[in-house]
Amino acid sequence: MRHHEVMRRTVPMLLALGALAAGCSGGSEREPSTSAAPPPARDEAVVETTRTVETKAPPAKKVVKRAPKAAAKTPRPAPEPAPREKPTRVTVTPEKAPVLRCPTATTRWLGGSGIAAVLRHPAPVHVSPGGPVRTTFELRNANRVPTSFRVLSATVGPDCQTPWYRVQLPIRPNGSTAWVRATAVRRYRVEYRIVVDLSDRRITVFRGGEILLRTRTAVGRSQTPTPTGSFYVNQRLLAPDPAGPWGPGGIGISAFSPVLTGWAQGGPIGIHGTNQPHTIGLAASNGCLRIPNTILSKLIYVIPDGTPVRIRA
Repeated sequence: MRHHEVMRRTVPMLLALGALAAGCSGGSEREPSTSAAPPPARDEAVVETTRTVETKAPPAKKVVKRAPKAAAKTPRPAPEPAPREKPTRVTVTPEKAPVLRCPTATTRWLGGSGIAAVLRHPAPVHVSPGGPVRTTFELRNANRVPTSFRVLSATVGPDCQTPWYRVQLPIRPNGSTAWVRATAVRRYRVEYRIVVDLSDRRITVFRGGEILLRTRTAVGRSQTPTPTGSFYVNQRLLAPDPAGPWGPGGIGISAFSPVLTGWAQGGPIGIHGTNQPHTIGLAASNGCLRIPNTILSKLIYVIPDGTPVRIRA
């Protein structure tokens, strides 16, 4: 009885195992196998043991979605400099400067350019370039003022250099000229000029092309007239006594009185102040030009030596 009961309980289990074995062997694909336990022998007693195993599914892991980390910014490497090409050595042959050529015996007029010259050292002046000596000038004149000239023209040599200047001289007769070597003088430019109108008895001073000042003046009497012509300022002198006949001083020009030949230094003509202001505007002088002391005091410091002076009737 007991044996039959055991067999009855064993049959379902064996049938179940047989079905499982048949299902596994009937698959078309072979599952990877592990070492299976050998089946129990048929003649052994099989004790059915029923176990109830509660299999709990493992708790699901909570997946937390995190934002992807931003990729760390890495500094971009600076681009490598392009390889420098080695400079090519080039041999340059310097070109010869063009040789300037000027026509020989060329004379250039400078009388209207406001050019003056002052001596660098005592020097002779010549009748013509390289010709006979006319006279010799010291570095300073009788009043200890540097000797200056008005430049009228210049010669140009074959090399386009200026070897000679034709200058106006501060000697008698009025308007005398001669030639001086360019190396003996220092040339400079003046921007002033003076125009004296004897009939209007007025002096006008220009700076550039504009009028700097205009003033009334006394002129020479008929017996001692003021000479006319083109001259230049050759010296400026301060008077020892501002209350004297020349006022605070005078601006000497290269003209001389045509009649007062026996005066000191040959009777030079100048623009000066006066202690007789009532004579301004009259023909009252020995040939000089008298202007108000206030104007002379300013003008004597403005007008440079070499300034052209034009005296017209």
